[in-house]
Amino acid sequence: MATVAKSKPIKLDDVEPEMLKSNSLWSDAWRQFRKHKLAMIAVFVLFFIVAGVIIGPFFWTVDPEHIEITESYSGMTTIHPFGTDSLGRDTLARVMFGGRVSLAIGISAMLIAMFLGTLVGLLAGYYRSLDNILMRITDMFLSLPILPLLLVITLLFRDSLRKIFGPEMGIFILTVTIIGALGWMPTARLVRGEVLAVKGQEFVLAARSIGSPDYRILFGHILRNVFSPVIVAATFSIASAIITEAALSFLGLGFPPDFPTWGRLLFDGKDFLTITPALVIWPGLFISLTVLCVNFIGDGLRDALDPKMRK
Repeated sequence: MATVAKSKPIKLDDVEPEMLKSNSLWSDAWRQFRKHKLAMIAVFVLFFIVAGVIIGPFFWTVDPEHIEITESYSGMTTIHPFGTDSLGRDTLARVMFGGRVSLAIGISAMLIAMFLGTLVGLLAGYYRSLDNILMRITDMFLSLPILPLLLVITLLFRDSLRKIFGPEMGIFILTVTIIGALGWMPTARLVRGEVLAVKGQEFVLAARSIGSPDYRILFGHILRNVFSPVIVAATFSIASAIITEAALSFLGLGFPPDFPTWGRLLFDGKDFLTITPALVIWPGLFISLTVLCVNFIGDGLRDALDPKMRK
């Protein structure tokens, strides 16, 4: 009679430390993300920028709208580290205040773009009858010249919204809505492709076989599996929204002069570039650093959430 060899019991000491770690998606993604050195550096730099514009005004208590004509064009001094503008207003305080507005615009516009793009992509990828219609609408929006369209819409609606919501809030709502409504198309095409790849898998067929409604399959099963590329697209959308708002403000169609953003500070300082270059250097530097950090973080997330890159 053949004897059956007994398997040797595995001791906990024999297991490699990597095998003891969690193998969930997010833990694997975090381990992969930490290997992206530029992305990790970008996280720390972006953290300091965000902390500076949010917490900084509690320590640097200078009023960004305080006018001191005798201190105009003071240059970078101990009293005004970033210098002052033509009216003697402190540039550091205005940069911190403007950073709050620029970041708020970027995040708000991103949320609108991600919502619209994800919804259109889910419907187009899941329902074959809607696919052709929604994708042709997406192609039509992609063919539009974005910046000229932004300029036209801003000129048409900014005065009416200012009367309803006030000069600052009206421009904020208009800018966020326009940037978000014209930035959803790449996300829609990305989500549609992911849905087409996912909807034929076994767990979706099993959900259909037990009679789950379409909305539960879409938002309870499919959306979970296509959420990773949406997160990556969201990071790039924030950078695009900040750049677009800066372009609008630089062209003089953004916020009023007494409500600074980074783009508005560039617009106000360009006429005094030869006198005080700091008026343009500091807001331009913060725009560049923020966009660069967000793009590096997006690259790191793309590599971390790519199943081909994870072991």
